[in-house]
Amino acid sequence: MLLYPAIDLMDGKVVRLERGLAEKKTVYSDDPVAMAKKWEAAGADWIHLVDLDAAFDGKSRNLEVIREIAKAVSVPCELGGGMRDAASIEAGLSTGVRRVIIGTKAAEPGFLDQAAGAFGPSRLAVGIDAKDGRVAVKGWVETMELTALDLARQAVNAGIRTIIYTDIATDGMLQGPNLAAMREMADAVPCDLIASGGVSGPQDIRDLARVPGIHGAIIGRALYEGRMPEDLRTILAS
Repeated sequence: MLLYPAIDLMDGKVVRLERGLAEKKTVYSDDPVAMAKKWEAAGADWIHLVDLDAAFDGKSRNLEVIREIAKAVSVPCELGGGMRDAASIEAGLSTGVRRVIIGTKAAEPGFLDQAAGAFGPSRLAVGIDAKDGRVAVKGWVETMELTALDLARQAVNAGIRTIIYTDIATDGMLQGPNLAAMREMADAVPCDLIASGGVSGPQDIRDLARVPGIHGAIIGRALYEGRMPEDLRTILAS
């Protein structure tokens, strides 16, 4: 299983939000490039980047630092946040990241087919944020009638092979991932499923690794609060 340390960016700084709430923000660093290099040295397989400014208001103020990160590390990067049209996808990919993550817009009929046709499905992932099994949108304050499983099936039908699944009830809470929800998603769709939300320490990573179909795990707050070993590679070796 691959490990994806997360770097959430707001105003050029590394931050973490609790349950996606901007008012519950903790700033961890004003040097995102150094942070990315730190996680690469610790054994990251990928760097998971989120442009929170673009996610909240559609205007990125972080593309230049994202470009610097992608250039500074040798592991691949992926980028989410504000991917709402072809122009934003193109701008994201132009930074040098391996792929971009389409979130809320993925639920719009036809959008994934158009994006996959324009950029190639391998350059795209779909990020599905779910609350009680339904797709959460608009900063996680609203849920759709569309279920997370149905959106995942739509993504796979569009040729997308990477899905990042976040249980928003656990994100940033250090209370462990929702293993039942992850297992249900892994059973439902043939894709590379990346689990996100709730990882509190090494045992949570090992628990996720035992779920068939989970390809990787995103690690956020647990890293920044020292709950992970300095060498991430030891987590799955033990």
